[in-house]
Amino acid sequence: MSLKVLVISNYDDNYNAVRPEGELFIGLKEAGVEVEVMTYGHAPFVKRFEEAGVKVIPFHPDKKFDKAAVAKIRQVLTEGKHDVMHLFNNPAIVNGIRAAKGLPVKVVAYRGYAGNIHWWNPLSYLTFLNPRIDKITCLADSVYEQLSAQWTLPKDKLIIVNKGHQLKWYEGIEPLDVRKEFDLPEDAFVFTTVANNRRMKGVPYLLEATKYFPADAPLYILLIGRDMDTPQNLKIIKGTPFENKVIFTGFRKDVMNIVAGNDVSVLPSIFGEAIPKSLIESMALGRPCVATSISGNKGLAIDGQSALVVTPRQSKPLAEAMLRYWRDPALRTEMGKKARAHIGDYFNTARSVREMKQVYEDLVKKS
Repeated sequence: MSLKVLVISNYDDNYNAVRPEGELFIGLKEAGVEVEVMTYGHAPFVKRFEEAGVKVIPFHPDKKFDKAAVAKIRQVLTEGKHDVMHLFNNPAIVNGIRAAKGLPVKVVAYRGYAGNIHWWNPLSYLTFLNPRIDKITCLADSVYEQLSAQWTLPKDKLIIVNKGHQLKWYEGIEPLDVRKEFDLPEDAFVFTTVANNRRMKGVPYLLEATKYFPADAPLYILLIGRDMDTPQNLKIIKGTPFENKVIFTGFRKDVMNIVAGNDVSVLPSIFGEAIPKSLIESMALGRPCVATSISGNKGLAIDGQSALVVTPRQSKPLAEAMLRYWRDPALRTEMGKKARAHIGDYFNTARSVREMKQVYEDLVKKS
């Protein structure tokens, strides 16, 4: 079956951030789908699209209600006679729905965040609850579950399609000597958490976990991300043996190198994650991980198989998992290998391409 798909998405972010999504559509082109991408012409990933033979339309709506954007999208759809239009953000969805009025194109929307869509909110009907949308691709189980709870949204419109990764993307990342970089002792055992300061990330519970560490243990935590040294976070560790063993690095461009050089990655999130990119990256780098059992980690962090999984909002089990890794080098080696293999087997680009192509084919068959 021949398929022609128009993708409207914002690729104006750093290359690695948009790579899983971009490579999905390159993979679809290689699988025989005619893909056209509408995005900002200056976006870093545009060159990669063009090298792969994917047509790029250098345009992206800047606001939700834009008559010029509606006209532009409608012109492209009318002239291109696309079978499917896949919309990846709110400006694209609101304007794309209006542009598709009266046209036979199937409209697909992407949702990558669990929350903020409610049946009682009129604004939700401008986007994901709009009846013009034929399908919603959910990044993870958590997104599917949240949307399923909206009684006005038929569940058969929902499907989970992950954004796959490729292990080869991580093969050239050189581990940073984190002990030298952050002036730590040679026997330092280094945990890393990558996050920006948001309540959903559960950082206070991670800091509370240090109260269960042996006072003289050479355990250090690198908190990598913006605005993590809040008064609340600093208060938790103030006056404790680990006050100077929690390092707030701030934003770092070399975050992947730091993670590659750590001993264990920790993700203490308490809610809201769709599918944590930082966890996928840590696993792909072969790092042993501790993660919480929130729905966003379902299928990714499997206790004893790809990570050590603990209950969210509980510092003691979190500390116990971290200490278990510290005390057992063989476990670290085993879980690091299992984590990397799990990404390669279940969260790969090839699988995402197959699943997304099937979504498109099924939609077009129904018309």
